[in-house]
Amino acid sequence: MRVKRGNVARKRRNKILKLAKGFRGSHSRLFRTANQQVMKALRNAYRDRRRRKRDFRRLWITRINAASRQEGLSYSQLMGLLKKADIQINRKMLAQLAILDYPSFQKVVATAQASR
Repeated sequence: MRVKRGNVARKRRNKILKLAKGFRGSHSRLFRTANQQVMKALRNAYRDRRRRKRDFRRLWITRINAASRQEGLSYSQLMGLLKKADIQINRKMLAQLAILDYPSFQKVVATAQASR
């Protein structure tokens, strides 16, 4: 007796097509192209979850560097002073301070310079 895969195959295809919702044209309608695009999308998502962490760190460092140069220090000098002063504040928070609350950022820099 032969096995008819009707249910299983349809469920598998619908699962892929559901993942492809929102893709343009045949990428969301035809199984073969949708399958390729879903695999590509999942591959990119996996890679970019790691890349996002790098990208944000680069952004924070750029922002901290810009703000610290207004205070007459380079980024590396500021980070060295913070380490020496045992001020444990991460780059994300430093960047937020530099953008949203500049006077507080200036106080952190002043505290770091005072412990020279």
